[in-house]
Amino acid sequence: MEPENRAGGRDTFIYDSNHRDTLLGGLWIAEGTTNANLYCMVEIICNFTDTFDLRDNNEQLVIRDEKPLQPGNYFIVTNVRKQVLRPVATTGFAMRDITPSAALSYHGHCSLQTGSITLTEEAPLFRGLSLESGARIVSFRDAVRERDRRCVITRVPVYEPAFSGWKMFEVAHIFPLAYEDHWNQSNYSRWITVPPANESDGFIHSVQNGMLLTRDLHALFDGYDVSINPDDNYKIVCFARETTWYNIAGRHLDQTFLDNPLRPADQLLRWHYRQAVLVNVKGLGEPCVEMDFPLGLDVMAEIMDDPKPVERMEFELFSRFNAKRSRA
Repeated sequence: MEPENRAGGRDTFIYDSNHRDTLLGGLWIAEGTTNANLYCMVEIICNFTDTFDLRDNNEQLVIRDEKPLQPGNYFIVTNVRKQVLRPVATTGFAMRDITPSAALSYHGHCSLQTGSITLTEEAPLFRGLSLESGARIVSFRDAVRERDRRCVITRVPVYEPAFSGWKMFEVAHIFPLAYEDHWNQSNYSRWITVPPANESDGFIHSVQNGMLLTRDLHALFDGYDVSINPDDNYKIVCFARETTWYNIAGRHLDQTFLDNPLRPADQLLRWHYRQAVLVNVKGLGEPCVEMDFPLGLDVMAEIMDDPKPVERMEFELFSRFNAKRSRA
């Protein structure tokens, strides 16, 4: 049985400084996670009406820098804006911002306003394991294999591609095929500069929306346990302890891969990273779902017992349908 959320493995917790008993989010700190990374994650999971800082348990300011993030509690402090009432000849009083020192000269006619903090209502798209098959997948698979020739994240090479050397590797969609309608409605094709060989397959099958991964890394990537942050020098970011064994957290994508004009689009990597933060860091985290169904098990019944059965069924259905349907 999978856990109902992702909070169990956390060692770091995020709160509003004005409501210290209300959890806003948290994470497990993997190798390479910095103070600046935490600031970026907070900006993804929260909405602010003003600028903010982070403070630790000792009320010390956490500088937005590249120092390793330490486990513990962190409190979001929004900036205090001081305003005063000043006489105006025709309208009585008006508001204007002043500095704290200048406020002293206004004899107490000063109000303090703190910015507000709310969790974003943005919800990640549910995602299970993507193991699609169909005519539209073949050319996409072959193009990604030809470009990568190894697992992009672990750098494990394909030693004998001509002699069934692909058996331990799978091609992953960065943006999942199940949500092709969402892709089209949001015009994500605008991010693609290299269309697929057969454009009728759809731009979602561009080589720029794929990566070659080992089978286990494919599962972790689809589950948002590992992601890539293109805005931090393409750092590999891990969100689950299961990734520790691979020794990939905090590493960066290989420069040779990044120099390839066929490489994945930054916007798609950024989309996946944002999804991973929403799944793992926001609130208690998204539910985990069962992926191991022994032969003979009533899979439908198991899925209906999942925390998100409707989303799971839609994902499974449209993953298969979109892989096989013709766009001609």
